[in-house]
Amino acid sequence: MSKTYFGTDGIRGKANEFPLIPEMMITLARAICEVLEIGDEENVVIGLDTRVSGVMLEAALTAAFLAEGVSVHHLGVVPTPVTAFLTKETNAAAGIMITASHNPFEDNGIKIFNDDGYKLSDEQELAIEDYLDDENAEMTMGSVGLSMSVEQPEGMYLEKLDSIVGDLDLKGLKVVVDCANGASSFSAPQFLESLDIDVIPMAVEPDGKNINEKCGAVHPEEAGKLVVKEGADLGVCFDGDGDRLIMIDEKGQPISGDRILCLAALAMHGRGELKHDTMVATVMSNLGLRDALQEKGIKLETTGVGDKLVMERMLEGGFSLGGENSGHIIFGDYATTGDGLLSALIVISELKKTGKPLSELADCMSEYPSKLTNLYVSEKPEIEDVPVLATAIKEATAALTTTGRTLIRYSGTEKMIRVLVEAKEQADVDLWSAHICKAVEKTIGEK
Repeated sequence: MSKTYFGTDGIRGKANEFPLIPEMMITLARAICEVLEIGDEENVVIGLDTRVSGVMLEAALTAAFLAEGVSVHHLGVVPTPVTAFLTKETNAAAGIMITASHNPFEDNGIKIFNDDGYKLSDEQELAIEDYLDDENAEMTMGSVGLSMSVEQPEGMYLEKLDSIVGDLDLKGLKVVVDCANGASSFSAPQFLESLDIDVIPMAVEPDGKNINEKCGAVHPEEAGKLVVKEGADLGVCFDGDGDRLIMIDEKGQPISGDRILCLAALAMHGRGELKHDTMVATVMSNLGLRDALQEKGIKLETTGVGDKLVMERMLEGGFSLGGENSGHIIFGDYATTGDGLLSALIVISELKKTGKPLSELADCMSEYPSKLTNLYVSEKPEIEDVPVLATAIKEATAALTTTGRTLIRYSGTEKMIRVLVEAKEQADVDLWSAHICKAVEKTIGEK
Protein backbone atom coordinates (compact mmCIF):
# COMPACT_ATOMS: atom_id res chain seq x y z
CA MET A 1 0.00 0.00 0.00
CA SER A 2 1.51 3.37 -1.00
CA LYS A 3 1.38 6.34 1.33
CA THR A 4 -0.70 9.42 0.60
CA TYR A 5 0.59 11.89 3.17
CA PHE A 6 3.97 10.63 4.39
CA GLY A 7 7.01 10.87 2.14
CA THR A 8 10.59 9.79 2.80
CA ASP A 9 10.84 12.15 5.78
CA GLY A 10 7.46 12.88 7.29
CA ILE A 11 4.60 14.92 5.85
CA ARG A 12 5.65 17.82 3.65
CA GLY A 13 4.05 20.34 1.30
CA LYS A 14 2.99 23.95 0.84
CA ALA A 15 2.09 25.62 4.13
CA ASN A 16 -1.61 26.53 4.44
CA GLU A 17 -2.47 24.17 1.60
CA PHE A 18 -3.84 20.67 2.14
CA PRO A 19 -2.73 18.72 4.10
CA LEU A 20 -0.69 21.36 5.94
CA ILE A 21 -3.71 23.32 7.12
CA PRO A 22 -4.91 23.83 10.72
CA GLU A 23 -7.96 21.59 10.28
CA MET A 24 -5.79 18.68 9.18
CA MET A 25 -3.30 19.26 12.00
CA ILE A 26 -6.15 18.79 14.48
CA THR A 27 -6.98 15.43 12.92
CA LEU A 28 -3.28 14.51 12.76
CA ALA A 29 -2.82 15.11 16.49
CA ARG A 30 -5.80 12.85 17.21
CA ALA A 31 -4.37 10.22 14.86
CA ILE A 32 -1.03 10.31 16.67
CA CYS A 33 -2.79 9.80 20.00
CA GLU A 34 -4.80 6.90 18.58
CA VAL A 35 -1.94 5.06 16.85
CA LEU A 36 0.69 5.62 19.55
CA GLU A 37 -1.87 5.06 22.31
CA ILE A 38 -1.26 8.40 24.01
CA GLY A 39 -3.82 9.40 26.61
CA ASP A 40 -4.61 11.48 29.69
CA GLU A 41 -1.72 12.77 31.79
CA GLU A 42 0.88 11.95 29.15
CA ASN A 43 2.80 14.61 27.27
CA VAL A 44 4.32 15.33 23.87
CA VAL A 45 7.08 17.76 22.90
CA ILE A 46 6.85 20.06 19.90
CA GLY A 47 9.77 21.84 18.22
CA LEU A 48 9.83 23.92 15.06
CA ASP A 49 12.20 25.65 12.69
CA THR A 50 12.12 29.33 11.78
CA ARG A 51 9.40 29.31 9.08
CA VAL A 52 6.66 31.89 9.46
CA SER A 53 4.00 29.15 9.14
CA GLY A 54 5.35 27.04 11.99
CA VAL A 55 3.43 28.76 14.79
CA MET A 56 0.13 28.33 12.91
CA LEU A 57 0.62 24.57 12.61
CA GLU A 58 1.87 24.32 16.19
CA ALA A 59 -1.22 26.08 17.50
CA ALA A 60 -3.57 23.65 15.75
CA LEU A 61 -1.62 20.59 16.91
CA THR A 62 -1.51 21.96 20.44
CA ALA A 63 -5.26 22.58 20.62
CA ALA A 64 -6.03 19.03 19.51
CA PHE A 65 -3.54 17.42 21.90
CA LEU A 66 -4.90 19.45 24.81
CA ALA A 67 -8.45 18.42 23.92
CA GLU A 68 -7.30 14.79 24.06
CA GLY A 69 -6.05 15.35 27.60
CA VAL A 70 -2.40 15.31 26.47
CA SER A 71 -0.04 18.00 27.73
CA VAL A 72 2.23 19.83 25.31
CA HIS A 73 5.77 20.94 26.12
CA HIS A 74 6.82 23.63 23.65
CA LEU A 75 10.53 23.62 22.76
CA GLY A 76 10.35 26.64 20.49
CA VAL A 77 12.85 26.92 17.63
CA VAL A 78 15.26 23.98 17.95
CA PRO A 79 17.02 21.62 15.53
CA THR A 80 15.32 18.32 14.77
CA PRO A 81 17.90 16.24 16.71
CA VAL A 82 17.09 18.26 19.83
CA THR A 83 13.40 17.39 19.51
CA ALA A 84 14.26 13.69 19.05
CA PHE A 85 16.69 13.77 22.00
CA LEU A 86 14.29 15.49 24.38
CA THR A 87 11.41 13.19 23.43
CA LYS A 88 13.28 10.32 25.05
CA GLU A 89 15.08 12.24 27.79
CA THR A 90 11.88 13.84 29.13
CA ASN A 91 9.84 10.61 28.89
CA ALA A 92 7.46 12.18 26.38
CA ALA A 93 5.02 9.88 24.61
CA ALA A 94 5.93 11.41 21.23
CA GLY A 95 7.90 14.23 19.65
CA ILE A 96 6.72 16.49 16.83
CA MET A 97 9.07 18.58 14.71
CA ILE A 98 7.47 21.18 12.46
CA THR A 99 9.86 21.67 9.55
CA ALA A 100 10.34 21.26 5.82
CA SER A 101 14.10 20.80 6.26
CA HIS A 102 15.95 22.16 3.20
CA ASN A 103 12.80 23.24 1.32
CA PRO A 104 11.99 26.95 0.77
CA PHE A 105 10.06 28.88 3.40
CA GLU A 106 6.72 28.50 1.59
CA ASP A 107 6.79 24.79 2.47
CA ASN A 108 6.45 23.15 5.84
CA GLY A 109 6.10 19.66 7.22
CA ILE A 110 5.74 17.34 10.19
CA LYS A 111 8.25 14.83 11.50
CA ILE A 112 7.05 12.48 14.24
CA PHE A 113 9.17 10.60 16.79
CA ASN A 114 8.12 7.77 19.10
CA ASP A 115 8.85 7.73 22.82
CA ASP A 116 12.39 6.44 22.19
CA GLY A 117 13.20 9.34 19.86
CA TYR A 118 13.08 7.31 16.65
CA LYS A 119 10.99 8.10 13.58
CA LEU A 120 7.79 6.10 13.17
CA SER A 121 7.72 2.79 11.34
CA ASP A 122 5.99 2.44 7.96
CA GLU A 123 3.21 0.52 9.68
CA GLN A 124 2.59 3.33 12.14
CA GLU A 125 2.60 5.93 9.36
CA LEU A 126 0.07 3.90 7.38
CA ALA A 127 -2.13 3.57 10.46
CA ILE A 128 -2.06 7.35 10.91
CA GLU A 129 -3.00 7.80 7.26
CA ASP A 130 -5.95 5.44 7.69
CA TYR A 131 -7.15 7.58 10.59
CA LEU A 132 -6.74 10.78 8.58
CA ASP A 133 -8.96 9.35 5.85
CA ASP A 134 -11.58 7.95 8.25
CA GLU A 135 -14.58 10.29 8.20
CA ASN A 136 -16.04 8.53 11.23
CA ALA A 137 -13.00 8.97 13.48
CA GLU A 138 -13.93 10.61 16.75
CA MET A 139 -11.90 12.49 19.32
CA THR A 140 -11.47 11.17 22.83
CA MET A 141 -13.41 13.21 25.36
CA GLY A 142 -11.30 13.54 28.48
CA SER A 143 -9.54 16.01 30.69
CA VAL A 144 -7.78 19.00 29.20
CA GLY A 145 -4.00 18.82 28.91
CA LEU A 146 -1.55 21.53 29.96
CA SER A 147 0.47 23.73 27.62
CA MET A 148 3.88 24.90 28.83
CA SER A 149 7.09 26.31 27.38
CA VAL A 150 10.37 24.55 28.06
CA GLU A 151 13.12 26.95 29.13
CA GLN A 152 16.54 26.40 27.56
CA PRO A 153 15.43 23.19 25.83
CA GLU A 154 18.83 22.59 24.24
CA GLY A 155 20.70 22.53 27.54
CA MET A 156 20.67 18.76 28.12
CA TYR A 157 21.44 18.09 24.47
CA LEU A 158 24.45 20.42 24.40
CA GLU A 159 25.75 18.92 27.65
CA LYS A 160 25.77 15.53 25.96
CA LEU A 161 27.68 16.90 22.97
CA ASP A 162 30.15 18.55 25.32
CA SER A 163 30.79 15.20 27.01
CA ILE A 164 31.68 13.67 23.62
CA VAL A 165 34.52 16.19 23.20
CA GLY A 166 35.82 15.44 26.68
CA ASP A 167 39.24 16.95 27.37
CA LEU A 168 40.13 17.44 23.70
CA ASP A 169 41.45 20.99 23.21
CA LEU A 170 39.87 22.54 20.10
CA LYS A 171 41.37 25.97 20.65
CA GLY A 172 42.98 27.46 17.58
CA LEU A 173 40.56 26.06 15.03
CA LYS A 174 38.73 28.59 12.86
CA VAL A 175 35.35 27.44 11.52
CA VAL A 176 32.74 29.10 9.31
CA VAL A 177 29.28 28.10 10.58
CA ASP A 178 26.40 28.57 8.11
CA CYS A 179 23.08 28.01 9.91
CA ALA A 180 20.81 28.50 6.86
CA ASN A 181 18.77 31.06 8.84
CA GLY A 182 17.17 27.99 10.34
CA ALA A 183 16.80 26.08 13.57
CA SER A 184 20.54 25.95 14.36
CA SER A 185 20.92 29.73 14.29
CA PHE A 186 20.46 30.23 18.03
CA SER A 187 22.66 27.45 19.39
CA ALA A 188 25.28 26.02 17.01
CA PRO A 189 27.65 29.04 16.80
CA GLN A 190 27.42 29.69 20.54
CA PHE A 191 28.09 26.05 21.42
CA LEU A 192 31.13 25.80 19.16
CA GLU A 193 32.43 29.09 20.59
CA SER A 194 32.10 27.59 24.08
CA LEU A 195 34.65 24.97 22.98
CA ASP A 196 37.18 27.76 22.26
CA ILE A 197 36.71 27.41 18.50
CA ASP A 198 37.06 30.67 16.55
CA VAL A 199 33.58 30.77 14.96
CA ILE A 200 32.65 32.86 11.94
CA PRO A 201 28.82 32.73 11.85
CA MET A 202 26.71 33.33 8.76
CA ALA A 203 23.01 33.05 7.92
CA VAL A 204 22.02 33.40 11.58
CA GLU A 205 19.33 36.08 11.23
CA PRO A 206 16.07 34.23 10.47
CA ASP A 207 13.07 36.38 9.61
CA GLY A 208 10.58 33.59 8.93
CA LYS A 209 11.08 33.75 5.16
CA ASN A 210 14.84 33.55 4.52
CA ILE A 211 15.40 29.97 5.69
CA ASN A 212 17.65 28.09 3.19
CA GLU A 213 17.72 31.15 0.92
CA LYS A 214 21.08 31.10 -0.88
CA CYS A 215 22.70 29.54 2.18
CA GLY A 216 23.01 26.36 4.20
CA ALA A 217 23.51 22.78 3.05
CA VAL A 218 21.62 23.34 -0.21
CA HIS A 219 23.69 26.41 -1.15
CA PRO A 220 27.19 26.07 0.38
CA GLU A 221 28.88 28.33 -2.19
CA GLU A 222 28.97 31.49 -0.06
CA ALA A 223 30.30 29.58 2.93
CA GLY A 224 33.06 28.22 0.71
CA LYS A 225 34.05 31.74 -0.32
CA LEU A 226 34.05 32.86 3.31
CA VAL A 227 36.28 29.95 4.37
CA VAL A 228 38.91 31.04 1.84
CA LYS A 229 38.55 34.75 2.65
CA GLU A 230 38.93 34.19 6.40
CA GLY A 231 41.59 31.50 6.14
CA ALA A 232 39.37 29.14 8.11
CA ASP A 233 40.17 25.49 8.73
CA LEU A 234 36.76 24.38 7.47
CA GLY A 235 33.14 25.34 7.04
CA VAL A 236 29.94 23.73 8.32
CA CYS A 237 26.66 24.26 6.46
CA PHE A 238 23.49 23.06 8.20
CA ASP A 239 20.11 22.61 6.55
CA GLY A 240 16.98 24.35 7.81
CA ASP A 241 16.23 21.97 10.67
CA GLY A 242 19.81 21.05 11.53
CA ASP A 243 19.64 17.29 11.02
CA ARG A 244 22.17 17.25 8.19
CA LEU A 245 25.18 19.18 6.97
CA ILE A 246 27.56 19.77 4.12
CA MET A 247 31.15 20.52 5.11
CA ILE A 248 33.65 22.79 3.37
CA ASP A 249 37.38 22.06 3.36
CA GLU A 250 40.10 24.65 3.91
CA LYS A 251 40.27 25.25 0.14
CA GLY A 252 36.60 26.27 0.04
CA GLN A 253 35.46 23.04 -1.62
CA PRO A 254 32.26 21.24 -0.50
CA ILE A 255 32.76 17.75 0.94
CA SER A 256 30.05 15.24 0.08
CA GLY A 257 28.17 13.28 2.72
CA ASP A 258 29.74 10.09 1.33
CA ARG A 259 33.23 11.40 2.05
CA ILE A 260 32.21 12.38 5.59
CA LEU A 261 30.79 8.88 6.08
CA CYS A 262 33.97 7.34 4.68
CA LEU A 263 36.36 9.28 6.88
CA ALA A 264 34.19 8.62 9.94
CA ALA A 265 34.00 4.89 9.17
CA LEU A 266 37.77 4.63 8.73
CA ALA A 267 38.42 6.54 11.95
CA MET A 268 35.95 4.47 13.96
CA HIS A 269 37.23 1.24 12.41
CA GLY A 270 40.78 2.15 13.37
CA ARG A 271 39.73 2.69 16.98
CA GLY A 272 37.60 -0.46 17.12
CA GLU A 273 34.40 1.59 17.45
CA LEU A 274 32.72 0.55 14.19
CA LYS A 275 30.40 -2.20 15.36
CA HIS A 276 30.51 -5.38 13.27
CA ASP A 277 32.93 -3.58 10.93
CA THR A 278 29.86 -2.42 9.00
CA MET A 279 28.40 0.87 7.86
CA VAL A 280 24.92 1.55 6.46
CA ALA A 281 24.21 3.89 3.55
CA THR A 282 21.44 4.32 0.99
CA VAL A 283 21.32 3.39 -2.67
CA MET A 284 22.12 7.05 -3.43
CA SER A 285 25.69 6.70 -2.14
CA ASN A 286 28.48 6.66 -4.71
CA LEU A 287 29.95 3.28 -5.70
CA GLY A 288 33.34 4.68 -4.78
CA LEU A 289 32.31 4.59 -1.11
CA ARG A 290 31.74 0.83 -1.38
CA ASP A 291 35.13 0.32 -3.02
CA ALA A 292 37.02 2.41 -0.42
CA LEU A 293 35.43 0.60 2.52
CA GLN A 294 35.96 -2.86 1.02
CA GLU A 295 39.66 -2.09 0.66
CA LYS A 296 39.86 -1.56 4.43
CA GLY A 297 37.80 -4.61 5.34
CA ILE A 298 34.62 -2.67 6.09
CA LYS A 299 31.27 -3.97 4.91
CA LEU A 300 28.67 -1.62 3.44
CA GLU A 301 24.96 -2.34 3.70
CA THR A 302 22.51 -0.29 1.64
CA THR A 303 18.88 0.68 2.15
CA GLY A 304 16.27 2.68 0.29
CA VAL A 305 16.34 6.47 0.44
CA GLY A 306 15.75 8.17 3.78
CA ASP A 307 17.66 8.35 7.05
CA LYS A 308 14.73 6.58 8.72
CA LEU A 309 15.48 3.43 6.72
CA VAL A 310 19.17 3.76 7.53
CA MET A 311 18.39 4.02 11.24
CA GLU A 312 16.06 1.02 11.11
CA ARG A 313 18.80 -1.13 9.54
CA MET A 314 21.33 0.13 12.08
CA LEU A 315 19.04 -0.93 14.91
CA GLU A 316 18.35 -4.33 13.32
CA GLY A 317 22.03 -5.08 12.81
CA GLY A 318 23.44 -3.37 15.88
CA PHE A 319 25.55 -1.01 13.75
CA SER A 320 27.02 2.27 14.98
CA LEU A 321 27.35 4.39 11.81
CA GLY A 322 25.16 5.15 8.84
CA GLY A 323 23.88 7.96 6.70
CA GLU A 324 23.16 9.51 3.34
CA ASN A 325 25.22 11.32 0.73
CA SER A 326 22.92 14.31 1.32
CA GLY A 327 24.63 14.81 4.68
CA HIS A 328 22.37 12.95 7.10
CA ILE A 329 24.99 11.27 9.29
CA ILE A 330 23.82 9.00 12.11
CA PHE A 331 26.18 8.12 14.95
CA GLY A 332 24.03 5.46 16.57
CA ASP A 333 25.91 5.42 19.88
CA TYR A 334 24.92 9.05 20.47
CA ALA A 335 21.77 9.89 18.48
CA THR A 336 18.52 8.46 17.15
CA THR A 337 18.46 10.53 13.98
CA GLY A 338 20.71 12.52 11.66
CA ASP A 339 22.42 15.32 13.57
CA GLY A 340 24.33 18.11 11.84
CA LEU A 341 25.99 19.61 14.92
CA LEU A 342 27.04 16.21 16.28
CA SER A 343 28.50 15.28 12.88
CA ALA A 344 30.38 18.56 12.67
CA LEU A 345 31.74 18.11 16.17
CA ILE A 346 33.03 14.60 15.47
CA VAL A 347 34.75 15.65 12.24
CA ILE A 348 36.25 18.75 13.89
CA SER A 349 37.56 16.53 16.68
CA GLU A 350 39.11 14.20 14.12
CA LEU A 351 40.93 17.14 12.53
CA LYS A 352 42.38 18.05 15.90
CA LYS A 353 43.35 14.47 16.79
CA THR A 354 45.12 13.80 13.49
CA GLY A 355 46.48 17.25 12.77
CA LYS A 356 45.39 16.76 9.16
CA PRO A 357 43.36 19.25 7.10
CA LEU A 358 39.85 18.29 6.06
CA SER A 359 40.86 18.03 2.39
CA GLU A 360 43.31 15.27 3.30
CA LEU A 361 40.92 13.41 5.60
CA ALA A 362 38.19 13.59 2.95
CA ASP A 363 40.53 12.21 0.29
CA CYS A 364 39.67 8.72 1.50
CA MET A 365 37.71 7.57 -1.55
CA SER A 366 37.53 8.02 -5.30
CA GLU A 367 34.07 8.94 -6.53
CA TYR A 368 32.67 7.50 -9.72
CA PRO A 369 31.56 10.25 -12.12
CA SER A 370 27.83 10.72 -11.66
CA LYS A 371 25.00 12.99 -12.63
CA LEU A 372 21.79 13.56 -10.68
CA THR A 373 19.07 15.32 -12.65
CA ASN A 374 15.83 16.45 -11.03
CA LEU A 375 12.92 16.76 -13.45
CA TYR A 376 9.44 18.00 -12.61
CA VAL A 377 6.70 15.62 -13.70
CA SER A 378 2.99 15.98 -14.39
CA GLU A 379 2.20 12.70 -12.60
CA LYS A 380 3.90 9.84 -10.76
CA PRO A 381 2.86 6.52 -12.34
CA GLU A 382 4.79 3.31 -11.72
CA ILE A 383 7.85 3.46 -13.97
CA GLU A 384 7.04 0.01 -15.36
CA ASP A 385 3.76 1.47 -16.62
CA VAL A 386 5.64 4.00 -18.78
CA PRO A 387 7.08 1.76 -21.55
CA VAL A 388 9.31 4.38 -23.20
CA LEU A 389 10.92 5.29 -19.87
CA ALA A 390 11.20 1.69 -18.68
CA THR A 391 12.92 0.70 -21.93
CA ALA A 392 15.41 3.58 -21.71
CA ILE A 393 16.37 2.53 -18.18
CA LYS A 394 16.83 -1.10 -19.22
CA GLU A 395 19.05 -0.06 -22.11
CA ALA A 396 21.23 2.05 -19.84
CA THR A 397 21.48 -0.67 -17.19
CA ALA A 398 22.47 -3.28 -19.77
CA ALA A 399 25.15 -1.02 -21.25
CA LEU A 400 26.72 -0.15 -17.89
CA THR A 401 26.64 -3.68 -16.37
CA THR A 402 29.30 -3.76 -13.60
CA THR A 403 30.94 -0.45 -14.57
CA GLY A 404 28.10 1.73 -13.34
CA ARG A 405 24.44 1.93 -12.49
CA THR A 406 21.22 3.89 -12.82
CA LEU A 407 18.83 4.85 -10.07
CA ILE A 408 15.55 6.44 -11.02
CA ARG A 409 13.03 7.34 -8.33
CA TYR A 410 10.34 9.86 -7.56
CA SER A 411 10.91 12.49 -4.91
CA GLY A 412 9.13 11.68 -1.68
CA THR A 413 8.28 15.34 -1.05
CA GLU A 414 7.87 16.98 -4.47
CA LYS A 415 6.29 16.26 -7.87
CA MET A 416 9.65 15.36 -9.29
CA ILE A 417 11.64 12.42 -10.60
CA ARG A 418 15.33 12.01 -9.80
CA VAL A 419 17.56 10.48 -12.48
CA LEU A 420 20.94 9.29 -11.19
CA VAL A 421 23.50 7.78 -13.57
CA GLU A 422 26.89 6.70 -12.29
CA ALA A 423 29.77 5.10 -14.21
CA LYS A 424 33.55 4.85 -14.31
CA GLU A 425 33.64 6.94 -17.48
CA GLN A 426 32.14 10.43 -17.69
CA ALA A 427 31.14 9.87 -21.32
CA ASP A 428 28.89 6.98 -20.28
CA VAL A 429 27.31 9.13 -17.58
CA ASP A 430 26.50 11.91 -20.03
CA LEU A 431 25.19 9.56 -22.71
CA TRP A 432 22.82 7.50 -20.60
CA SER A 433 21.68 10.38 -18.40
CA ALA A 434 20.57 12.29 -21.49
CA HIS A 435 18.91 9.14 -22.87
CA ILE A 436 16.79 8.59 -19.75
CA CYS A 437 15.98 12.28 -19.24
CA LYS A 438 14.73 12.53 -22.82
CA ALA A 439 12.42 9.58 -22.15
CA VAL A 440 11.06 11.34 -19.04
CA GLU A 441 10.42 14.56 -20.95
CA LYS A 442 8.59 12.71 -23.75
CA THR A 443 6.27 10.88 -21.37
CA ILE A 444 5.59 12.24 -17.89
CA GLY A 445 7.57 15.48 -17.99
CA GLU A 446 5.82 18.58 -16.72
CA LYS A 447 3.96 20.12 -19.67
